[in-house]
This record gives sequence, C-alpha cells and structure tokens, in this order.
Amino acid sequence: MTPLPTLRQLRFLVAVVERRHFGAAAAECLVSQSAFSAAIQELEDHLGVRLLERTKRVVIPTAIGLDIAQRARELLRGADELVEAAREACDPHSGTLQLGIIPTIGPFLVPRIMPALREAFPKLKIYLREEQSAPLIARLDSGQADAAIIALPYPADGLETMDLARDRFFVVVPPDHPLASREKIRPEDMAAEDLLLLEDGHCLRQHALAACSLEGARRNSGFQGTSLLTLVQMAANGLGVTLVPDMAMQAGILRGLNLVARPLEGDSPPRVIALAWRLTSSRKAMFRELGAVLRGALREGGGEKRVTPRRPREKTLP
Repeated sequence: MTPLPTLRQLRFLVAVVERRHFGAAAAECLVSQSAFSAAIQELEDHLGVRLLERTKRVVIPTAIGLDIAQRARELLRGADELVEAAREACDPHSGTLQLGIIPTIGPFLVPRIMPALREAFPKLKIYLREEQSAPLIARLDSGQADAAIIALPYPADGLETMDLARDRFFVVVPPDHPLASREKIRPEDMAAEDLLLLEDGHCLRQHALAACSLEGARRNSGFQGTSLLTLVQMAANGLGVTLVPDMAMQAGILRGLNLVARPLEGDSPPRVIALAWRLTSSRKAMFRELGAVLRGALREGGGEKRVTPRRPREKTLP
C-alpha cells in the first residue's frame, strides 16, 4: 500500500499557500525554515507533482498545489473534529477553546463576559482572537477557530448561530450641533450630515447605514475610521457625526469627550450579537451552554432596557 501524506506535511502546505512565504509559514508552524522546506519537498516527491513555484521573494502555488491545499484544509478540519469528538466524550468543558470576536464587539464585551465564562467553565482554556468578520469566519470554516462572536446580519453559510442580544444604535454629535437639541433623531435627518464610518471590511459600517436607511446618503469620504474609538474622537473634533452601538456606549466610549448621544426614532434595525460555530462541530451542545452564559452576562452587565437578549436562532442540518 502506498504511504499517505502526513497531517504535518499537509498543514505545512496549507500554511505556505496562505502565507506565500516559506519563512512566515515556518514561523506560524513553529519549526525552522530548513525543516519546513524539507517537509514540503518530501510531500512533492511523494505525490510526484510540483506544488509550488519558488522565487527569491515569493512562493506561487501551482494549479495542482492550490487544489491539493484546499483538499488538505478539509482533511485537517476533519482531523481536528475527530480530536474534538474524543475530547468532548471525555469532558466537554475542558481543553482549549479558540474563540474569535470582531473588533467592534471585543473591547466592549470581553471585560463583561470573561468573569462569567471563567466561573462557568473553570477547566476550559479560552483563547481570544480579534479579527474582522470575513477573515474570522474563514478561520472558523477552516477549523482554526472553534466559535466566534459576530454581529448579524452577516453571511454565515455553513454556520449555526445563537442570538445573544440586540444592540441598537445612537447618533453621536457635539453638544452645539443642531441634532443635539432633539430627544430622538429621525433617520431622514441623517441624510444631509457628514457621516463618519468605519472603513470597508467592518460589518458595523453596513449595520450603521442600515439602521438609518442611509445606503445612498452623503458620507465623509475623506475619512474612514479603523475603530469606534477613532470615530468618536473625530466627531468630538467637529468632523462629522457618527453612529455608535449601545454596547460601546455602556462601556464608556464617550467618557471624557464633549459629545452627546441621541437614540434613533422609530423601529430602526439594531445589529444582533451572536455566537457562531460550524454545523459539523461535535461541541455544539457545549457551545449552546456557552451562549446561555454569554446571554446571562449581557443581561446582568447592561440591563434588559439597554441590550435586550433574544431567543436563540439556530440553524440545523437538513
């Protein structure tokens, strides 16, 4: 019987295809570059095909290299799920959990949830990784993350999601701005304002626009923020108005700034904070328990009048 490639070799191939650099891929896999290169060469010799084109500066995968790397991702994910299943059978609340979280949630939510998670899962080591929605869901899909805290609506094919809370938006303006005198802001009043938004890639950008039905509105094209903290600083300097979610308000994002916040009038759509995991994960029962703890922490931390928990919305396999 012909020997099969090892999982180690396949993991190295995936890393170098993603990084397009031997040194960076070797560092990610925690091995020396010489050992890494030798393993890739062994894999090519074993398969009898050239997987990579090597130059002095970059590594370019061949067509068959890209195909085999994609198949390798699926095999590695299956191997990870095999280990997950065994661990789940022994003790579902122990081991490690790679938990992703998007940057417009992480800084405001993590201090509130970690004490509750430590108390509920004392034997579970939770490692947090903050990334934008698209790369985070890609990591989740590839098995590099176990679960993720994201904001909906957002494409989540192949994932099961559990709603944790509704996070409504506030309009943030300087105190001398005409909108500051109003108790509530009508969405149509925002159309003529210079709206400060996050840069492309942040799902909060689209959620904020949807909250005011402002897809075609004027916006401050000369500035796109990298974080909510940057947006409110720019608003405080009179460069425009912005929209801030309630979760960030509760965390004190406006503290020390000469700004006021006004709620939106009417039934403007909030973003929905949700926990997501793979449909095929063997740990879904534990993730539902995790979601219940997160919902409780949100309820106790912010009060139901500000961040309102919702019932779980879960997708199931057909």
